[in-house]
Amino acid sequence: MSPETTAAVPAPRVEARAGADLPVAAVRAAVDVPLRFGDGFTATGRVHTFTGLVDGREHLAIALGDWRGALERAAAGGEAPLVRVHSECLTGDVLGSERCDCGPQLREAVERIAAAGGFLLYLRQEGRGIGLYAKLDAYALQDTGLDTYEANLALGRGADERDYTAAAQMLTTLGAHRVVLLSNNPDKAAQLGALGVGVDGQVRTGVHVTAANVRYLRAKRDRTAHTIQLPPAG
Repeated sequence: MSPETTAAVPAPRVEARAGADLPVAAVRAAVDVPLRFGDGFTATGRVHTFTGLVDGREHLAIALGDWRGALERAAAGGEAPLVRVHSECLTGDVLGSERCDCGPQLREAVERIAAAGGFLLYLRQEGRGIGLYAKLDAYALQDTGLDTYEANLALGRGADERDYTAAAQMLTTLGAHRVVLLSNNPDKAAQLGALGVGVDGQVRTGVHVTAANVRYLRAKRDRTAHTIQLPPAG
């Protein structure tokens, strides 16, 4: 594992699912898709769709780089494939919003996973699971002084409603029973571990800080223990 990898993960937030058998999912189709980002970076992803996912949503698993070799090495006891579990963010991923770091994290993840071999899971869980319209309502509340978690709660929603059961199903279906997780979020590792996916370690993403998102990043660091090293407040 890289020097940035940390092996320990905290106790899972959703303990009720710990040890439960996952419902069986299956790959319904797989197709190669050429990817190109605004800075010119290109890669080819093999995009998998599924049947039998517990929430019925259209989540995707994008296999990148030598992903088959990564699975073979893991099955032989070697290093696990690199995996990013990325929640959909229309504003950041598509529109380039600087209120969050989602778009830069997505771009970084594709390059790093393509180099190492592994999977990008793209989950349809906009706004930490509250949906696009509610997320935009939360933005309006953030403009009055609430942080990203307080705004969700003020709307009567959970601070973070994301559930990674479907992600665990997808990984298990693809044969990725052990992973190295590309994430700053300890809750992702905890939930996957409770669902039976071995998380060998976490690798931090880069710090994609701007004047527009520094308060958002501080909230993630201070409220939910994201491993983000931010410059001192100035």
